[in-house]
Amino acid sequence: MAFFLETLLGGLMAGMLYSLVALGFVLIFKASGVFNFAQGAMVLFAALAMARFAEWIPAWTGISHPVFANVMAFAVAGAVMFAVAWTVERLVLRHLVNQEGATLLMATLGIAYFLEGLGQTLFGSDIYKIDVGMPKDPIFALDKVFEGGVLISQEDLIAAGIAAVLVALLSLFFQKTGTGRALRAVADDHQAAQSIGIPLGRIWVIVWCVAGVVALVAGMIWGSKLGVQFSLATVALRALPVVILGGLTSVPGAIIGGLIIGVGEKLSEVYLGPFVGGGIEIWFAYVLALVFLLFRPQGLFGEKIIDRV
Repeated sequence: MAFFLETLLGGLMAGMLYSLVALGFVLIFKASGVFNFAQGAMVLFAALAMARFAEWIPAWTGISHPVFANVMAFAVAGAVMFAVAWTVERLVLRHLVNQEGATLLMATLGIAYFLEGLGQTLFGSDIYKIDVGMPKDPIFALDKVFEGGVLISQEDLIAAGIAAVLVALLSLFFQKTGTGRALRAVADDHQAAQSIGIPLGRIWVIVWCVAGVVALVAGMIWGSKLGVQFSLATVALRALPVVILGGLTSVPGAIIGGLIIGVGEKLSEVYLGPFVGGGIEIWFAYVLALVFLLFRPQGLFGEKIIDRV
């Protein structure tokens, strides 16, 4: 039972990190109605900025305390992501208002390649580390209930807590604020939103800024766990089944989908892997997403689209 709980908790914590990356897809889709293939590149670019500024700021300012250096690096990297969001809206999205979804989709592909190249030019292509002080040593819990206790990764636990807080704040933002309602209106119909006075350009800047902050937090956490390298851009591919499962238009769906994928991957690898030779964790999420595409393509919480003719 203790081993099952360890696997379950590990899956839940991994699922929260998947949800964090998936949120970037949901945010952009809710505001523009297009799937943002640049999200992985945004995570990579934000992680590179965080890692490099954490190295450069102590040399520039003389501040040697790691906490202050990391806080300043996070703030500067956040400002960089805001600048990226403003530039994307000004130079790309502003000229594509009311265009077909395929056009916007191709634009996000171009943004992805541009950010990867710009990140390599500005920050280098080596493997960097992000050390934000999260403890690496595991702890044992419930040792009075189970013999030997339950092994829990402190780093994963803290990362999952950060992801959960950010997800909760974003949910409140979309449901309780005027800007959040405006974002939903823009996603439903660009022209109708403009006709009632919603400034489309400002809304897109806001949502790309929020998605940039989400990418920064995701990049910081994944960079702390795996190191900052260009393969980090592929972490977004692990979040694709999450948004398919939860629904492209649902913030709660990104959360539930991430948890289901995280737990499913861990449990299937541990309990089914030995019978099929292992490797289930690699493809489990994609098979589950394929099943949902066949029987419920809008996902668990996505809005069903009905075209009337």
